[in-house]
Amino acid sequence: MNALFILLGAIGIEVCATTCLKLSDGFTQPLPSLGVVVGYAASFWLLSLVLKDLDVGVTYAVWAGLGTALVAVVGILVFKESFTFFKAASILLIVAGVVGLNMGGGVH
Repeated sequence: MNALFILLGAIGIEVCATTCLKLSDGFTQPLPSLGVVVGYAASFWLLSLVLKDLDVGVTYAVWAGLGTALVAVVGILVFKESFTFFKAASILLIVAGVVGLNMGGGVH
């Protein structure tokens, strides 16, 4: 399977797990708490598979960067967090950094 698609899956699962972390209410809600543990375990397992084929520095930066940007978007859309110019610009800078890393090589 293509490592880039596995990486995207790892990112998507990590975003879901982080969303569950918010919903777990300090691990007092059993189902979201289970989602956190299972989601992070699955995301790291997929990330470990990706690292068999891709450079660790770029892979982790893409995983962390896109995950961070997507969690920020989830916070805005789902949890009605504030959406300011500064937050929008910061998300765009994260995405620009991920694109730059991909153009620089390491993720095929």
